[in-house]
Amino acid sequence: MQAPPAIVRRLHADERAFAATRDPRFARDRQSLLRSLGRNARVAAAVVRLAPAERDDVLARRDLQRLAAKSPPLKARIRVGAAPAKSRLLAWYREGQRRFGVRWQVLAAVNFVESAYGKVQNASTAGAQGPMQFLPATWHAYGLGGNVHDPHDAILGAANYLAANGAAHDERRALLRYNHSTLYVDAVLHYAHRIAHVPPAFSEYYAWDVYVRTPSGERRYRP
Repeated sequence: MQAPPAIVRRLHADERAFAATRDPRFARDRQSLLRSLGRNARVAAAVVRLAPAERDDVLARRDLQRLAAKSPPLKARIRVGAAPAKSRLLAWYREGQRRFGVRWQVLAAVNFVESAYGKVQNASTAGAQGPMQFLPATWHAYGLGGNVHDPHDAILGAANYLAANGAAHDERRALLRYNHSTLYVDAVLHYAHRIAHVPPAFSEYYAWDVYVRTPSGERRYRP
């Protein structure tokens, strides 16, 4: 692994290049660096000290890596496909914000963490389904009569569920009801914060590769 100053320079160069060109290669290079930092706490801490603006991405990666280590890998055949267009996703997140008072950036971050914006199409090992990963009983209560596998319906169902659990006043508490893990909550809020404050962030995450843990190890997909 490179020294922390070199990593910071590369992260910043990738961010600038992606903002200027929207070339996904720069987003994926950032992703690769961040994944490496998730496996080296010492170097990750040094990077955050040198570049506090990278804190959200570095800590979110750390949290999700720790969460994954506690979860069983997917044993079913992995199904990965294309996500809905970014413009449609943004429209649906903003509709969720208007109707239910849940910040669109939080909805985007949940969608990203749960299924990479719908690219991962498997049910979870716990039986959660769809791009926002609802358990059947929760979907029945909060899914507004929609289809759990339809991205528009799923996003509005998530907004409804988060609003019912007080997201307008306490996002952390509402997200903890969504997934009973502080690691999950912290990761979602880190991503939501970066999406809110770094204009290209949503497009960058949309361009990232998909990694799925299987019994034989982690596999990378590019829909």
